[in-house]
Amino acid sequence: MKIGLQTWGSHGDIRPFLALAEGLNSAGHDVILVVTCVDSDAYARHVSPSGVEIRVVASPVLGPEDAGKIGATVFDTRDPMRQMAKILRLAFTPVEDRMFAAAQQLCDECDIVIGHFFMHPLRAAAERAGRPYASVMLSHGGIPSACDHPMRVRGSAKLANRLLWWITRLAINRALMADTNRLRARAGLPPVRDMIDDVWLSPSLTLVAVSPTIAVRQPDWPAAVQLSGFLDMPNIDVEGTVAPELGDFLAAGEAPVYMTLGSWMPADIDWQRQTLQLLTDAARQAGCRAIIQSADAAACRFTSSDRFLYVPAAPHQGIFPHCCAVLHHGGAGTTQSATLAGKPSVVVPHISEQEHWGRELQRLGVAGKPVHRRKATAEALARLIRQVRDTPAMTRAAVAAGAAMRRENGVATAVELVDRVFTGMETREEARVEPQEEARTAAR
Repeated sequence: MKIGLQTWGSHGDIRPFLALAEGLNSAGHDVILVVTCVDSDAYARHVSPSGVEIRVVASPVLGPEDAGKIGATVFDTRDPMRQMAKILRLAFTPVEDRMFAAAQQLCDECDIVIGHFFMHPLRAAAERAGRPYASVMLSHGGIPSACDHPMRVRGSAKLANRLLWWITRLAINRALMADTNRLRARAGLPPVRDMIDDVWLSPSLTLVAVSPTIAVRQPDWPAAVQLSGFLDMPNIDVEGTVAPELGDFLAAGEAPVYMTLGSWMPADIDWQRQTLQLLTDAARQAGCRAIIQSADAAACRFTSSDRFLYVPAAPHQGIFPHCCAVLHHGGAGTTQSATLAGKPSVVVPHISEQEHWGRELQRLGVAGKPVHRRKATAEALARLIRQVRDTPAMTRAAVAAGAAMRRENGVATAVELVDRVFTGMETREEARVEPQEEARTAAR
C-alpha cells in the first residue's frame, strides 16, 4: 500500500511517527510522512534510513516570543481544558490551513492515511477524499472507559468514572470543537458532535502508542482501539550523539541524574536561567551529580563542573541507561524512554496529560508523587531525588519494567495491526460493490 502519515507537535509527537513510518516502509509499504514541528526545523535535515519520504510543513511553528507565551499560558491557566485550547490556538491554529493543504495532497496520493489524534485536518481531508483513516493516540489517558479515568486510581467505581468522563467530554468539546468545526465547514463537511469519538478515535483503527507495561487495554474500549506499545526507534540524527564530554563526565564519578524538561524548557533566557537554577539547586541539595539539558546554558551563565554538566541535547537511549534516575516533564516519549532504560523517574509535569503520566509511574512504583512545575521548589525536587536514591525497591521496579518493555516491539505490533485492518481493503470494497451493481442491473 501507499501510506501517508501526518503529525504535529514537539519531538515526542514526531518521533513515534518516524518509528512507525520506518516500520511500515521496511514491511514493504510506500510511505510518506508529513511533519509539522512546533519548536524546531531539525526535521527538514533528517534523512530516513529506509527511504521514507519526509515532508516538513510550517516548521517551526513558534518563534521565541510565541514560545514564551506558551510558557506563560501554562503558569497562568489552571483549567486544563482552557490551557489546551490556548496552546492549540498559539501553536496549531496559525498553521492549520497549511496542514490541511498538505493533508489533502497526502489523501490524493495515498491508499490510506494515519494521523496524530489531534490532526483533525487530516481526518477532514480523508473524509472528503473517501480515504481509510487510522489515528495514533500517544496517551491512553484520552480514551474513555468506565474502568479508568486519568484523574482517579485505576479500578475506581465505574459510576464515578462514567460521570467524570461525561464531564471531561463536555469540557473537551467546549474547548476544541468550535475550531474543528470551523475548518470542516470551510471544507464542506458536516460538524462533529464529539471530539473524542469523531476526531481522536478512528472507527477503523486507533493505535495506542503506549507500552502494555504501563497501560492496560480496558474491556470497554471500542474494538478498533488497539494497544500497539511504545513506538520507538534507535537514536536519530536530530537528537545528536553521546558527545565525548558526556562520556568523560559519566566516567568521572557516580551515576548522575539526567534532568530534562524537553520542549518545556523556557526559550526566554531569563526564565531559562531561573529554571536552570532550580534544577542545579535541586541536584546540589540532593547531593547528586547531574546532567542538565538546556539549549542556552552558556547564555544563562551556567558552566559545567565535575558535579554538573550542561548539555544542549543528548540521545535518550544512549544516555539514560548510564544514569541513576531521570528527572523529566512527563512527556509520553521521555516517560517511556526512561522506563525502557530501567530507570526511576522524578516527574515535573506542566500540563494535565503529563500529570497523568507521572501518576502512572507512581502507580508502577518507579517514581514518587509528581510535583507540578508551578509548585516545584529546589527542596521538593531534592526530596524526590533522595527518595529515588534511598528506595532500592523503586530501582528494582524500574529495572523490571525496563526488562518487560525491552521484550515488546511496538512498531512491529503497529505494522501488523495496520496490515490486518487495511491490506486488501480495496479488494474487499470492490467485492462488496460488484454484487450491488449486479443486483441493480438485474432489477433494471
